[in-house]
Amino acid sequence: MSTTRPRRRVLRAVLGAAVAAGALTACSSGSAGPPSLTWYINPDSGGQAEIAKRCTDAAQGRYTIRTALLPRESSEQRQQLVRRLAANDSSIDIMSLDPPYIPEFAEAGFLAPIPQDMAGRVSDGVVDSALKGATWRDELVTVPFWANTQLLWYRKSVAEAAGLDMTKPVTWDQIIQAAKSQNKQLGVQGIRAEALTVWVNALVASAGGSIIENSDATRPQDVRLGLETPAGAEAAKVIREVADAGVGGPALSTAGEDANVNAFEGPDAGFMVNWPFVWPRAQSGVEGGTLDAAVPQDYGWAPYPRVTADQESHPPYGGINLGVGAFSAHKDLALAATECIVSPENQAYYFVSNGNPAAKESVYTDPEVVKEFPMAPVILESLRLAVPRPQTPYYSEVSEGLQREYHPPSSVDPQRTGREATDLITAVLQKKELL
Repeated sequence: MSTTRPRRRVLRAVLGAAVAAGALTACSSGSAGPPSLTWYINPDSGGQAEIAKRCTDAAQGRYTIRTALLPRESSEQRQQLVRRLAANDSSIDIMSLDPPYIPEFAEAGFLAPIPQDMAGRVSDGVVDSALKGATWRDELVTVPFWANTQLLWYRKSVAEAAGLDMTKPVTWDQIIQAAKSQNKQLGVQGIRAEALTVWVNALVASAGGSIIENSDATRPQDVRLGLETPAGAEAAKVIREVADAGVGGPALSTAGEDANVNAFEGPDAGFMVNWPFVWPRAQSGVEGGTLDAAVPQDYGWAPYPRVTADQESHPPYGGINLGVGAFSAHKDLALAATECIVSPENQAYYFVSNGNPAAKESVYTDPEVVKEFPMAPVILESLRLAVPRPQTPYYSEVSEGLQREYHPPSSVDPQRTGREATDLITAVLQKKELL
């Protein structure tokens, strides 16, 4: 394929008939009531449903919002939405989108344009990493809702015993050696999944590089990868050092975020890179009687580790943005509803109730947020340093190629893995090889 426009036509030709038959029709309460907007949401703890109710009440009869649940895995969320949108499904009014897939949706024409005046309002006070993740071709194409990032979590007792001053930036080398000296684990996401791409991207960015050097490329043959670079070699070196030092634990190659946090609650915990959900999970464990209160009392948090001592780290950026379906029968109302959903009040509520950090910086000084998340200032600091994953309409191919070549971590070689990943991804983009 030469551009994503042909991709869109192919998707419609292949999937259209099958999907159209099963696709939901646009929901409406008819002439007897206001239009009903459907918001396709990722699974959470009920926060998005509550916000939908709040915004329905605030609309005062202009519209109602109902939620429809997407699969748990982001790749499956993408697949379901692509299939429906390729069939011009008008039931998709609003969708919660994982940021890496936004360029693909925008390039395929699946997203309704955001008016310029609205773009200014929903961008005001939003952390820069979230704005970058919501933008394609210098235009805001989705609305930032919540913004996620990873912190360096550590056991204060372990860091102290290892002689690490955690009030200062630390490097991967330092925490690897500290964990090894104390016979403790360093939790990283070594599983062959999206979590591994997240780790690789953060390492390359922290070393001063980019997985894709020309992120605005819209043709697959024009994509230039930055893995065969000094930054790529430094990233591969860190991965291999974690594996060789033995600090990643016995299940490094299958360790994801949940497995890591399980291990971090145990006696072998030392350090871990992970999302802020670590904290509310620990508090829930204490309240439920499944975790001793002394465990989270030993938790510390700091910005993401540096690859080199003289360069700031660039932690992972995640979260959810809101897109309005291009085929919605109520685009104007859906756009208005997204403004309500992402209000500072709703972002603060969602942060406290569901543990998902806000995209708006002002939320981080909210007293309730600071009370529930004492590490809120570090989360904000991390978001200011964070970078999105490769922004490209071909993200799925890039991510799956990275997962194949950088797994297992013990096989990564700073001299050849970048080249091998480049060769594979390039061949896939040129339709010379399949993943």
